[in-house]
Amino acid sequence: MKSLTIRDSAQDAALMFLQLGIGHIPVMDGSEVVNILSERDLFAMQRLSLKHISMAIRSAPDLASVALCAKDIRRFAKNLIGQGVQAKQLTRLISDLNDLVCDRLIELYAHQHHIDMKSFAWIALGSEGRSEQTIATDQDNAPVFAGEASDAVRDKYLAFALDVNKALDVCGYPLCKGNVMASNPKICLSEAEWNRKFAHWIDEGSGENLLNASIYFDFRRVAGNPDLLLKMKEIILTHAPRNLRFLKQLADNSLRMKVPITWHGGLDTIKLDGKQRIDLKKHGTAILVDAARIYALANAIPETNTRERLIAVGQALKVPEAEYMSWVTAFEYLQMLRLSIQIDGHEIDGNPNAIELNSLNNIDRRILKESLSVTRNFQQRLERAFGQ
Repeated sequence: MKSLTIRDSAQDAALMFLQLGIGHIPVMDGSEVVNILSERDLFAMQRLSLKHISMAIRSAPDLASVALCAKDIRRFAKNLIGQGVQAKQLTRLISDLNDLVCDRLIELYAHQHHIDMKSFAWIALGSEGRSEQTIATDQDNAPVFAGEASDAVRDKYLAFALDVNKALDVCGYPLCKGNVMASNPKICLSEAEWNRKFAHWIDEGSGENLLNASIYFDFRRVAGNPDLLLKMKEIILTHAPRNLRFLKQLADNSLRMKVPITWHGGLDTIKLDGKQRIDLKKHGTAILVDAARIYALANAIPETNTRERLIAVGQALKVPEAEYMSWVTAFEYLQMLRLSIQIDGHEIDGNPNAIELNSLNNIDRRILKESLSVTRNFQQRLERAFGQ
């Protein structure tokens, strides 16, 4: 029986309600049941119900119904920010709800194309693969199918994938400008083909291979047969730690990104139209994501979520808990700022990750500065380890 403990947070409860699709969960103090928590208790002041959205997605009969549910996800996320839910829980909730949308569309179109759900796996890549999806995000996905990679089999999966990609676009998840999508013939591959690609990227380590590793190695199953992904994960965990050249190339690539902190400790902003701006993704979260991935690959850490990676990396390196939790706090604060911009629709020149310093109060500005300082320190640690 699934249950919560008295030490779990409200956000832990929200995730359990979503993942199990139930209305009541017992709360335990040791072996004693001390309460029965309902979703209504948790979100009593909330107009949109977590259970309502998840059940509506699961039972949606067609694309139009799924698209309406996807709009509710955005309103739901905005309400959660207003309630003070933190980035760790919010991005996970968004990713889990987005997974439900994707899974339902996959089921609908697999049925239309007469494809058995056990014959393939649909994987999420990038931020969705890490369960860190924000509101302003495009699609990054791919299929892994079983058996022979003949033209006829590939064409069948390509037709299916194209329908799913187009449907996700209708639901508010834009088509990927870089074409990292299941409908791209270059990544609509069999299990054996994916295994060869992963090993090749690690062994060769060219510029394109490094970029591919940074995108595809953060994969996570969304729907379909999980057994098709076991060898892919094994290759990452066994080949990457042994290839020091590959790790150094990844680090050198990552170190090209600069944290906007001056030598004197001030914020190094971009000035446009007399306003000071910082790209929170390009010069903040992306740097932490990259560094955490490289350390995870080097230490055969299986987690793909950046928060979990940072904690596991800190423990593997025997770093004091206070230090590695500062990496986590910095990442989550920068993520929260990005989410606030995106949910409120305050994009600057079409950039959903840019922030103007004068929009922050003095306390938030100081926390931003400290978060970026921690990010720079972590990047410098990476440089000392791999950049020599």
